[in-house]
Amino acid sequence: MNIENYSVATIGDFVGRELGVSNWVVVDQARINAFAECTGDRQWIHVDEERAKRESPFGGTIAHGYLTLSLLGGFAIEIGIVPTDASAGLNYGLDKVRFMAPVKAGARVRSRVTLVSAEHKGGGRILIKTMNELQIDGEDKPALIAETLAMLVA
Repeated sequence: MNIENYSVATIGDFVGRELGVSNWVVVDQARINAFAECTGDRQWIHVDEERAKRESPFGGTIAHGYLTLSLLGGFAIEIGIVPTDASAGLNYGLDKVRFMAPVKAGARVRSRVTLVSAEHKGGGRILIKTMNELQIDGEDKPALIAETLAMLVA
């Protein structure tokens, strides 16, 4: 997705503005299981559907917090936080992450992204901070909020 008039030269004009909202993505049990295998985090509340139905306060399995956090990267690309005239956008870190509500298996999520700051670092580099709200379809409370950092290279 292209953000109209958003470029390396104009990025400062977008500070404080919403950059966009991603499409919805389903966080199904297959995705949760794949994340568990990839990370080694096989806690029952994520992967044991029968036990989670019986014992979980959520009535079933939930996504890993770090799985939901990891979705932000793809959503950021979809929204277009890296201007088309930048040669690269690199993950630089996180300033704040709060997991607010569980994402139940089968739920749909999307990200709403606002540009918080854009700091020129010299050498054609710009450090941007974005506020990401991972929304759960049909829920008032977001799954998470996160301030993410990316280094853009012009």
